[in-house]
Amino acid sequence: MRGPGERKVATVFGGAGFIGRYVVQRLARRDYVVRVGTRDPAGARFLCTQGRVGQIVPLAADIRDEGAVARAVAEADLVVNLVGILFERRPGDFARLHVEAAGRVARLAAAAGVARLVHISAIGADPRSESLYARTKGEGEAAVRAAFPGATLLRPSLVFGPEDRLFNRFAALAQWLPVMPVIRGGTRFQPVYVGDVADAVAAAAEREDAAGRTFELGGPRVMTMREMLRFVLEATRRRRPLVEVPDALARLMARFGEWLPNPPLTRDQLLLLGRDNVVSEGMPGLRELGTAAPKAVEAVVPDYLARFRPGGSRRADLAAVL
Repeated sequence: MRGPGERKVATVFGGAGFIGRYVVQRLARRDYVVRVGTRDPAGARFLCTQGRVGQIVPLAADIRDEGAVARAVAEADLVVNLVGILFERRPGDFARLHVEAAGRVARLAAAAGVARLVHISAIGADPRSESLYARTKGEGEAAVRAAFPGATLLRPSLVFGPEDRLFNRFAALAQWLPVMPVIRGGTRFQPVYVGDVADAVAAAAEREDAAGRTFELGGPRVMTMREMLRFVLEATRRRRPLVEVPDALARLMARFGEWLPNPPLTRDQLLLLGRDNVVSEGMPGLRELGTAAPKAVEAVVPDYLARFRPGGSRRADLAAVL
């Protein structure tokens, strides 16, 4: 127990990533001392400006290292695990990070007497899935639950925000390609703003009724893949025909794409695109966590995609002044 006036301590694994930087900011505002567990503490120093001097501490803590994780969670009141990958660089990476590391964090947090654990998973997590990503996410949830039954699991849909690899990637494609390829354009998604996900983490850390529960996080609008691509073209003021990519060609593209350091599409991701990625009926979500009304794609994305417009954002700014 913390004494009067003592600040709470949170350890955030993956705190220097896209979602993590927003989570660190939210926790700092709630007066936590935040340890940012990362393999690259120097690369996480930019986070220190989001709090008072000494409040945010980058910490060398590889989530795959038993000793490093144990030291990172020692005497913490809250642990947040945001670590996840979208593709494997080496066979077995999904299992090592989504299952083994997730279970390790939960087990060592429980052993350290940590009061609350928030684990970020994904909509579609299912140990029976044919997708290795979704399967290991589901297995990771089971490992967390077994080690730390009171953990809160958060499953976001696609997450968007200024640093995302979602709308920014589509906008970059529209900038350079003469057409917009559409792969499984009818699949539905429920994009959720990164700040809303961070608010959900902070709420889950402090609400007693969130312990031991699973929440699915989605934004206010469900969009098909085709609709998202059209939206990007409108936001960037680009005229590109949408061209449907047959499944056979998509599989061939994915197979060859896997040889690239940062593949635009993998065969496993193609499997994921075969299923809708929306909040399940009856599942609690942002509203039940008591967060503010979720931000819509239309309210956020056009601002950070302005740089992809013909002439860039400077021309758009000049037009607004004139």
